[in-house]
Amino acid sequence: MKHYEDNFAHDHLPHPLLHAECFTGHSDFEFPEDLNCAAYLLDRHIAEGNGDKVAIRTFDMEWTYNDLYEKANQIAHVLKDDLGFVSGNRVLIRSANNPMYVACWFGILKAGGIVVATMPLLREKELTVMVESAEISHAFCDYRLADDMLAIQSPFLKEVVTFDGSGEGTSKLEALMADKPITFDNYPTKSDSLAIIGFTSGTTGKPKMTAHYHKDILLICEAFPKYSLQPTPDDIFTGSPPLGFTFGLGGLVLFPFYFGASTFLLEKPSPDLLLQAIQDYKITICFTAPTAWRVITTKVKDYDISSLRKCVSAGETLPEKIWDDWHEATGLKIIDGIGATEILHIFISSNESTMRKGATGVPIRGYEAKIIDNRGNEVPVGEPGRLAVRGITGCKYLASEEKQKEYVKNGWNITGDIFRKDEDGYFWFVARGDDMIISSGYNISAIEVENVLLMHNDIAECAVVGIPDEERGMLVCAYVVLKEKENAGDAMTKAIQDWFKEVAAPYKYPRKIHYLDVLPKTETGKIQRFKLKNTAQA
Repeated sequence: MKHYEDNFAHDHLPHPLLHAECFTGHSDFEFPEDLNCAAYLLDRHIAEGNGDKVAIRTFDMEWTYNDLYEKANQIAHVLKDDLGFVSGNRVLIRSANNPMYVACWFGILKAGGIVVATMPLLREKELTVMVESAEISHAFCDYRLADDMLAIQSPFLKEVVTFDGSGEGTSKLEALMADKPITFDNYPTKSDSLAIIGFTSGTTGKPKMTAHYHKDILLICEAFPKYSLQPTPDDIFTGSPPLGFTFGLGGLVLFPFYFGASTFLLEKPSPDLLLQAIQDYKITICFTAPTAWRVITTKVKDYDISSLRKCVSAGETLPEKIWDDWHEATGLKIIDGIGATEILHIFISSNESTMRKGATGVPIRGYEAKIIDNRGNEVPVGEPGRLAVRGITGCKYLASEEKQKEYVKNGWNITGDIFRKDEDGYFWFVARGDDMIISSGYNISAIEVENVLLMHNDIAECAVVGIPDEERGMLVCAYVVLKEKENAGDAMTKAIQDWFKEVAAPYKYPRKIHYLDVLPKTETGKIQRFKLKNTAQA
């Protein structure tokens, strides 16, 4: 079936036999065949008479649903009337989290385009790879981030249109929007027309293109938020993940708009600004990464966060120490979860009634999971193995049959994470597949060693990697950020090692400890362990 005039993305989907097995099994997960997700997430609120309700706030701006609707419609007109756009074109967005970003996102979908959202920290080289891989024809870019975008030399990229995400002035896009109609007839997409392409934040090699349908966008809104958050139209969402990251897109746009709630966007979400927003705007639901929860915990006493009712952590595993410290400081429980760009959002998590401290949780509504060995057989309860998941959404890599075959086996998505499942069905994170350290015949989880080290009173942050060793095969190597950095040295190393052997199995102790001022992290707060491995091996 030809979904679009430019059918490039659909033509590069994996063969149907290579797709993950997807099932719904519940009326909540059934959507009509004729479906443009923008109509449900945005237009519906206007039709139901809620256009005057606040949709997006920042420290400087407030947009109603009607404001967002009219601007998205004008942007759709700009694409169709002025930019030589045809349906199915891939359109990139480059911006920090702000209202114009969201308006562009909806405008592209309304016009029948496919959104390629990106992170502000990406540079010309990485953006060029995206443009070339997805054959991107158009880009909407905040003028403050335009240099890298405008430097791209590619025959595919026809037009880069700047906008002013600060709301203080106008750029090219606002000028083109000025005389456009504020209504638009949405392109007639189908439920299985592609809506977005997400590039994986791969640690090595070329990033992979994951594609998701219009129905996928709505399906995830019926899964994690209903299971873990129970949102109401009165909720106000905020958080730190960029909208170019599917964790951020779900938590800061899709979930609030699906339930008629509002979102508070921060361009530079420092811990202090997050806490300020929660206090001043009575935020109720906050999404951020474990590293941010750790810092926020140290500052929370200076702010009134009594409005906050749900705290969500994802991006990487949540150390028990961070959970304990936050709970002790606030009385609130952090909801941990694991998701994947390939599956679009969180698929294992918990809620207030099912939470078990230290466990990631159980498969949420719409998903099932199991632990398998390298041959695909399910392993006994309590044994670590590879996490396999399937449900309402699944991996669809564009133009990468080999990677698709690696990720999807026998209809299951194989995430690359090592987990174990206990006798009650709870899933416990062990390590990323490449974070297991085999030393002198022992299997040692880097994450487990990190969790022990974080309990040490002098350690603020740490990351653990395995490094090659002739005698033992691999050594446990820790990179540590001390609370008092001037205490770094041989005496501190010996003190940490001796302490570790007292509180955990001695064979797991870090035989090498290096001290850093800061750990290398991605824009989403994930520690870049591959950089530390490269440093250690060098």
